[in-house]
Amino acid sequence: MSTFQAPKGTYDLTPPRSATFLAVREAISAPLRDSGYGYIETPGFENVELFARGVGESTDIVTKEMYTLTTKGGDQLALRPEGTASVLRAALEANLHKAGNLPVKLWYSGSYYRYERPQAGRYRHFSQVGAEAIGTEDPVLDAELIILADQAYRSLGLRRFRILLNSLGDKECRPVYREALQTFLRDLDLDEETRRRIEINPLRVLDDKRADVQKQLTDAPKLRDHLCDACKAYHEEVRALLTAAGVAFEDDEKLVRGLDYYTRTTFEFVHDGLGSQSAVGGGGRYDGLSEMIGGPELPSVGWALGVDRTVLALEAEGIELDLPATTSVYAVPLGEEARRVLFGVVTELRRAGIAADFAFGGRGLKGAMKSANRSGARYTLVAGERDLAEGVVQLKDMESGEQSAVPLTEAAAELAKRLG
Repeated sequence: MSTFQAPKGTYDLTPPRSATFLAVREAISAPLRDSGYGYIETPGFENVELFARGVGESTDIVTKEMYTLTTKGGDQLALRPEGTASVLRAALEANLHKAGNLPVKLWYSGSYYRYERPQAGRYRHFSQVGAEAIGTEDPVLDAELIILADQAYRSLGLRRFRILLNSLGDKECRPVYREALQTFLRDLDLDEETRRRIEINPLRVLDDKRADVQKQLTDAPKLRDHLCDACKAYHEEVRALLTAAGVAFEDDEKLVRGLDYYTRTTFEFVHDGLGSQSAVGGGGRYDGLSEMIGGPELPSVGWALGVDRTVLALEAEGIELDLPATTSVYAVPLGEEARRVLFGVVTELRRAGIAADFAFGGRGLKGAMKSANRSGARYTLVAGERDLAEGVVQLKDMESGEQSAVPLTEAAAELAKRLG
């Protein structure tokens, strides 16, 4: 037992479970890579002000959940609590929007950090795969991203997830709704912190999960009744495109998400098997974020899907992914000469793209074969002094138990043939 443990609210990924996380990341990113999205990676920490401006001064993320630090030089930094602001900052800094090919389509994968109360499905360190399409206002782009996320989840075998969809309006119509909502909320019986939120970002009150608050919101004014004609038409086009693509969704007029930068299209992926932490991912359009962080006008849309929660969703549905074997061939040498010879064969197999491992440490046959069994290898290569004198190795099929002598010079080719 080590003296140290992982910090509260975090987790270690160790084999064999870590293979599932890798497979989920691969499945989520695969549709993006096939759709023109290029990979981007940003630092794990950024200037605090980037998130204060972009995510929103009134959000719980900024006011309560960011891990912040002051460098020796006096810089105020924060571990990134989400990916969009960092990705947009990096795209602007690299002038990707000036390359003449909009939208700039990017995907990313990484760890994010929020100081939250740890519980199942909510961690202080968590993993996401995200996608951003920067610089174009087009309902087809919104629909594309939702469809790609749906495709990724279905490729994993998930079926019990739902897509919630809403429109938050734009800078033309949202202020009118904001004022109507504030007037309504000021008359409710709410705590002081929520009352402060009414004045800063009243839409976030709609996202309050407390039952006593939701009960008072029954007659709250509806955003859909305040959308301008342009936002209505935009939202209807997104809905029509999703319907035509056969992607089911549910209209949710209270869906606002937890970040201040969203405009127009907003959506969330929820899974009914995860209890209170049912959101496995989400996103939306953020047409004003670039200007908020000092860039030009760049209408954009994106999403982030939680790898941790997607794994929990797979477990809730009892889905076991068909993961490739970590080891296909396991070599067991008996004696020093066999160690050198079989290690050469293992190296040759690896260069041919075959997953191969070796009985290290000079263990005896019994112990080495136990390791071969634990490795999950389909075939085991065994060789001793007599085998080498005859120019052969023993090839054992670990499923059938059949064993046969194979010429040493043909061992790699024979294994490649059998493994396809």
